[in-house]
Amino acid sequence: MALRIFETDPAARPKATFSDDTVGRFSGGKQENGIPVALPAWRVSTGDPEVAAAIAQLMGGVAVETDSTNENFIDVETTADKVKVVLSGPDAVSSDLKLWNGPSLIHHCDGVEFLSPDEDRGRPCHCPALMEDRKAAAKSKRGPAPSISVSFRLAEDYDLGVFKLQTGSWKLAEVLHEVENALSKIDGEALCSLELEHVEYTTKKGRDVSYRKPVIKVLKAWNEAIADPKF
Repeated sequence: MALRIFETDPAARPKATFSDDTVGRFSGGKQENGIPVALPAWRVSTGDPEVAAAIAQLMGGVAVETDSTNENFIDVETTADKVKVVLSGPDAVSSDLKLWNGPSLIHHCDGVEFLSPDEDRGRPCHCPALMEDRKAAAKSKRGPAPSISVSFRLAEDYDLGVFKLQTGSWKLAEVLHEVENALSKIDGEALCSLELEHVEYTTKKGRDVSYRKPVIKVLKAWNEAIADPKF
């Protein structure tokens, strides 16, 4: 049974501290009984009740404290599948390929060469050359999957802090170079749209497929956006 001392005096709860200088994380899914479940809108997790309240007001949803033991123990399952965000530039996006065995990282590369451990860095990783084969290897846990990290601020509440999206989406990985190129053409911060795009199609065998993929659309320079009286 957990202590409930802050229910009677919520102002006494210590401010959350974050190991990576972020105030919360965005996700397109959650775990239910250990099983990944996709969501129709963004889920935001944080350890700061004030951040959770701000997210709920801006993006809809209700802040709920979970049993999680990590620093982001408050979840807001929002009603928004898209939100305007501000990226600092190409450096706000990082990506590589990783294969985990439980908590142990057993393969870490960029698709051509190892990135770690140090003694293997720069050596050929021998991953499949074809994208289809890469995906098949990752699905069967025989090869690494994308590990993409995006850091950003909310355009409508810039001073709330820095958030992070961590995703293993192959769909985003396939177009990430386009996002980075677009960001590199902007001098300074960029206004972007972070979306969970709904995709539906029918396979050649007649099977209906429906899923959501993370999408980053680079819109314009942040300085240009805030100078626009319509913003």
